[in-house]
Amino acid sequence: MRVHFIAIGGSAMHNLAIALHQKGYQVTGSDDTIFEPSKSRLDRYGLLPAEFGWFPEKISSDLDAIILGMHAKGDNAELLKAQELGLKIYSYPEFLYEQSKNKTRVVIGGSHGKTTITSMILHVLHYHEKEVDYMVGAQLEGFDTMVHLTDENDFIVLEGDEYLSSPIDRRPKFHLYQPNIALVSGIAWDHINVFPTFDNYVDQFKVFMNSIVNGGALVYNEEDVEVKKLAELTENPIRKFPYTTPMYRVEDGDTLLDTPEGEMPIEIFGGHNLSNLAGAKWICQHMGIDEDDFYEAIASFKGASKRLEKIAESSNAVAYKDFAHSPSKVSATTKAVKEQYQNRKVIACLELHTYSSLNAEFLKEYEGALNSADEAVVFYSPHAVKIKQLDEVSESQIAQAFNRNDLVIYTDPEQFQHYLKQKDFTNSALLLMSSGNYGGLDFDEVKQLVED
Repeated sequence: MRVHFIAIGGSAMHNLAIALHQKGYQVTGSDDTIFEPSKSRLDRYGLLPAEFGWFPEKISSDLDAIILGMHAKGDNAELLKAQELGLKIYSYPEFLYEQSKNKTRVVIGGSHGKTTITSMILHVLHYHEKEVDYMVGAQLEGFDTMVHLTDENDFIVLEGDEYLSSPIDRRPKFHLYQPNIALVSGIAWDHINVFPTFDNYVDQFKVFMNSIVNGGALVYNEEDVEVKKLAELTENPIRKFPYTTPMYRVEDGDTLLDTPEGEMPIEIFGGHNLSNLAGAKWICQHMGIDEDDFYEAIASFKGASKRLEKIAESSNAVAYKDFAHSPSKVSATTKAVKEQYQNRKVIACLELHTYSSLNAEFLKEYEGALNSADEAVVFYSPHAVKIKQLDEVSESQIAQAFNRNDLVIYTDPEQFQHYLKQKDFTNSALLLMSSGNYGGLDFDEVKQLVED
């Protein structure tokens, strides 16, 4: 097959391009800019466009399919040419469904935890040499790409994102997969630029549960009120498997998980990650991995990339980087670090970087999110607010939203960096939470600060 990617440089898109190339497809693509690591990885496989930009002449009637990324706009010159020629245009999730409609589709959904749960499942399957197709939102240790597609594997494990499919398909991605086995980890309002009300956002998960094929299975977190309510109300004829956070305890900075064979030390920590583990165990059992084999494999799981990723450690200090930005993730991550390092000062630094987090109306959702930290810092860039064409957010609005009297707020990257450089990290745990980089923070410098 000949396939052309419009916006090939995206994190998910370039991985799909590589996966199809490895499967023997003829792959081409375009983008107006491509950043690392996508650029080097596409180049390694001979898929990097010769020049950046959109070129309608690349679109011809002998293409079997166009895969359209969210980065492209509705008036993209290549898209218009493809529509004019009547070519088959797929969104990313539509094409993944086409590739997997004869397989058992396992889809992991939820406002938080889906990347980690998908990563846990793949780690366990990889450990036991069980081959499956997959798509996950983070680079995993032992895996070359984030997407793997074959003709022969029976299962495909898909991370089910609730964000939109493409510029011309406004359905959430996870509505398109029609899972045989699905998991929902939690519901916490996010993506307010697309789902303007909480009820509207919750409805997307209702549709997802109803999209599970007849006789399929739903694994769900019954500790989440909204998830439990939807799972119990759905009239879809499916089997339901609730899970809860397993028993565990923290001793001298180690997390010990309660198992049928006794306590077992594990690499990950925090109640939210132990909950994720319980969901992953149910899914693995549905895929033929028994409980003992699951525990054996999960003991060596260190976490998904950018999810509570340890970046520095000395004898009396530690630093973590985390992708957390939504209120529920920030709260769970901060709480997890404090629980793990009860006798250390937890310094939590959050960058407000996304559309939702920089929205004046949404800010109030952050109340109490940093309460587990001993010292709390918020960084945001007024310039980023302008670029995103949002209403101006003031420091007082942020202070009021978090409802913490000692909250420190920075809007200047250099001032924030100076704050870190003059800090004594003795007997501390530093937590950097952002989907950005605090206006140009060098994380290698942070590593030196903590380890010196």
